[in-house]
Amino acid sequence: FRIVAATGIREAFTAAALLTVIGTALLVDQVGLSMGLGAFLAGVLLADSEYRHELEAGIEPFKGLLLGLFFIAVGMSVNLGITMDEPGKVMLMVISLVTFKFAVIYSLGRISGLGRSSAGNFAVLTSQGGEFAFVIFAAAGGTGLLGTVVVDELILAVTLSMVVTPLLFLGSDAIFRWRQKTHEPETYELPDNDAPQVIIAGFGRFGQIIGRILQAKRVRFTALETSTHQVDFVRRYGDKVYYGDASRLNLLRAAGADKAEVFVLAVDDPDHSLHIVEIVRQHFPHMKIFARARNRTHAYALMDLGVTRIRRETFLSSVELGREVLVGLGLPEFEAETAAKKFRDFDERRLAEHYGQHHTEEELGQMAREWADELEEMFARDEEEMKI
Repeated sequence: FRIVAATGIREAFTAAALLTVIGTALLVDQVGLSMGLGAFLAGVLLADSEYRHELEAGIEPFKGLLLGLFFIAVGMSVNLGITMDEPGKVMLMVISLVTFKFAVIYSLGRISGLGRSSAGNFAVLTSQGGEFAFVIFAAAGGTGLLGTVVVDELILAVTLSMVVTPLLFLGSDAIFRWRQKTHEPETYELPDNDAPQVIIAGFGRFGQIIGRILQAKRVRFTALETSTHQVDFVRRYGDKVYYGDASRLNLLRAAGADKAEVFVLAVDDPDHSLHIVEIVRQHFPHMKIFARARNRTHAYALMDLGVTRIRRETFLSSVELGREVLVGLGLPEFEAETAAKKFRDFDERRLAEHYGQHHTEEELGQMAREWADELEEMFARDEEEMKI
């Protein structure tokens, strides 16, 4: 997948994923196991890779179709006649399955720190049988471990558990809401979802610093980076970063942009960053955008798109180093700090004042010389005032 990612061809990702799944399924079939098991194992491996979001975005157009085919196949394999012949036995199997899974998942949720309502809702949502049960039962029936009648009963029980789970959730949600109104609230309740609060586009030298600050404060974030080498390098140190182009709408949705609160724009290429801003502002207007700008021109272009929280990538570090140079030359710490602050305020004020005025390179050069003269005069006046 690193080689495929390096080509930059999006369609190649989908093809590589399909070939991986088909190849794994055929390999597992050769050793006598179910092809469904092989496909499942391939999916698990791909879902745990740094290319997860890119792959998810690539197969998004086919997901609904494949899910529909899957459930059609499940429905065709269900023997509904068993329900008419042995309704009591079938209902007992469904109730036993749902009750057992609910008890186990609810207990695990409480142990991990979830509140009663969160653990209860989570347990109800996951109390049905899983899709992989169909693969296991079919494999067991094919090898003779289970009889045909038993396999049909188990498949029917799992299918019915999927049908009743939405109804159980509606009822349990109403009960938990009623209990919350009539009982004392819990002292605390941890978030019950993994949706990121922040999405960082670009995880190079700039984005990594932001990510580490967020990580230190335990703020959930998802980072997207287009360089495979950067993804490999950063992941060695445990940072949560995924391969993907943040200008792709379906990739942003897969990364959790619908629920994220903040979008951090930290990509290197100015033109690409502007395209990303257009996508984010159009489709996710609820997110606050914090942007990195390479220079004044880039900052003005971001302002044109409505971005107000902008930081030029080298400005503050250069000002701070200039302050240290003044101290190194013997200037008192206070005077050096004052000079750095005045320069920073002056430059940011001029940046805001000249926004909206489009200048040629020659005009920008003339403006820079005028600003330098004005700044020099300002410092000269300060020195005269200090002498007085």
